[in-house]
This record gives sequence, structure tokens and C-alpha cells, in this order.
Amino acid sequence: MRKLPAERVTKVIDDPATPLWRGTIALRIVTFLFAAANVIANQSGYVRPWLAWTTLGVMALWSVFTSRAYSTTWGRRWPIVLADLAVTCGLMSLSPLIMSDHQLLTLNVPLITTIWACVPAVALGALGGAAAGFGGGMAVGLFTYLSKGVPSLDLLRDVVLLAGAGMVVGMASATARRSAVRLAQALRTEAATAERERLARSIHDSVLQVLARVRKRGLEVGGEAAELAKLAGEQEVALRNLVAAAPTDSTVDGEIDLRPGLQLLATPKIQVSTPATQVMLAAPAAGELTSLVREALSNVDKHAGEDTRAWVLLEDLGEEIVLSVRDDGPGIPDGRIASAAAEGRMGIEKSIKGRVESLGGTLELQTGPGEGTEWEVRVFRKGAAR
Repeated sequence: MRKLPAERVTKVIDDPATPLWRGTIALRIVTFLFAAANVIANQSGYVRPWLAWTTLGVMALWSVFTSRAYSTTWGRRWPIVLADLAVTCGLMSLSPLIMSDHQLLTLNVPLITTIWACVPAVALGALGGAAAGFGGGMAVGLFTYLSKGVPSLDLLRDVVLLAGAGMVVGMASATARRSAVRLAQALRTEAATAERERLARSIHDSVLQVLARVRKRGLEVGGEAAELAKLAGEQEVALRNLVAAAPTDSTVDGEIDLRPGLQLLATPKIQVSTPATQVMLAAPAAGELTSLVREALSNVDKHAGEDTRAWVLLEDLGEEIVLSVRDDGPGIPDGRIASAAAEGRMGIEKSIKGRVESLGGTLELQTGPGEGTEWEVRVFRKGAAR
């Protein structure tokens, strides 16, 4: 696999929310300057001006620390952000000791921390998503109410703005992380496809041509050489299927393409037909369906005879996946499945029926003497996800 896409993937998923953290740092600086202006403007009315300036000094030091921390990955962690919330709320709680009763009851005189207190809600949103940002805004709003002591319409407005800002930033950070993961997956798929195409060209020009020549010459010579030709032909088909199979890819939600696992089951006697587009399914469900088909084909090989051919058909109906396995063998006699289960041979009961039941799907069997056998599996995507 090429190194360039891997390097690009590393850069993409390093920290997709970095622009939000930079915005948080800028917000902290701007709001601190506003808080400093607020102290200068209202210091004459403070009960304890020295405590106001001390609090402002602590806010300055904490602003420097958090700005440095949020600019690097080591600071973008829960302990640092929660400590930011605790320090901010603690400093805000000093407002009743600093401000006079008149200032606390006056709407145009903000608390000592003023809008500087909104930063932890934004940081929590950038780190933990919408729920964390909303919770951080509500926590700051609660301490604002406890510090003011009197509910008001303006206080309710501030709480809504704090919670809303944290939630919006959280939604943006979650979207950025999901987009980064999807971009990384696209880059990996691109690299895998390019590598597969390169290998396909190389194999076609060397190994496949040799196998095709061995098969042709073996059939011409006959005898034991014909048996070798048959084996060479089987390996040629298997190798072609391996090269042509779609690359396995997964999504953020843990879904994978069902087609590659089925395409690798194709042989000269087994034909596999799948849609041209991806058939995404939860990874455990895709594995169960692939194993189910493998078990059904194994039964064909064991019980239907060497000359029996089989067909596998995959259909994507949107909310429903339909998977059919059909053969042109002698069919299953009446009561054969029940007698096999009674004898302790649980291949069909567990490997086929059991898997369908675990996926919440339906299974239909059509067979009869001389009519071959067809298994039809229907699985709903929601049931398979569960």
C-alpha cells in the first residue's frame, strides 16, 4: 500500500476539532479583556476591590494556562477542561464577596467573571460533543444564578445562550470528527483500489497467463495432465475472483460491504452474482451471512455430487437484503433435514437456520427430487444491526 495516503490519513484524523480549539483560545483572550475592563469600570463600587484585582489576576494566569493547554493535544483532555469549568465557577462564586448588594441586583453590572465564564462550555462542546457543551453551559448558568441570588429574565437568557453555544460547538466538533473519519476511509479505499489494480495488472501478465497455458496444454495432452489442467483452471478462477473482488471497506457505524466475502467463494462450479454498488451491512451480520453461504455451498459439495453447479445471488432491496443459494443437484429428500438433526448432525439447524434466526431474518427452502435445492434468506437491515 502506498505511503502517501497513509500520511494524509494521519494528518486528517490527528485532531479534526483543532479550528474549534483555536476559536476557544481566541474567545478566552477577548472575554478576559472585557472582564478586565469591567473591573476597571466598577471597582469604585466594589466592597473588596483588592479581591476583585486578585480574582482578575487569577483569571489572567488561568487564561494563559488554558490557552497554552488548548493549543496542544495534551491539554484537550477531560481533566483539563473539567478543571477549567471548576475554576471558572469558583471564581464566579466570589462575586457576592466582591460586589455590593446594589451591584448584584443591578442588571447592567455583570459578575466579576462576566462573559469570560462562557469559555468552559465551548471547550466542553469541542471535546465531548453537543451533550457535553450543553451540560457545561447549564453548569455555568447554575453558578450564575447562585451568585446573583435572584432569578430574572436576563439571567434566563444568559443560561440559554450559554447552553446553546456549548451545544452548537459540540455539534460542530462531532461533525468534524465524523467527516475526518469518512475522509480517512475514502483515502484508504483509494489506496487499496490503486494497489489492487496494480497487482491485477502484474498477476494478469504473469501468473494468470501461466495457469491458462498449463490448463490448455494439459487438456490437449490428456491423461494425468488433464487432472493437472483441471486444478490449474480452478486456481486460475480463484485467483481472478480474488483480484476482482471489491476491496473491503467499513463505515463509522461499523458497517462493511457484504460483496467481497461472497465474491471470493466463486469457483468454476459456483457462480456468484452481486450488485455493482456496495451492499453495506453491520460487520457481524455480514460475517454471519458469508458463513451461512459457505455452509450451504459445503453441503452442495458433500451431498449433491461432483458435477453439481451452484449459484449465489445477492440482492439489495434497501431495507432488506435477499441472499439466494441454488444448485442443480438431486434435491433434499423429505424428512432428511429432521432426521439429520435427530442424529446429531446440526449443520443446517445451527449453521444455516440458527444464523438466520440470530439475525432476525426469514429462511425459505425450495427443494424436491431432481429439482435441486434453493435457500432464500431475507434479512432486514435494522434487525441485522441489532
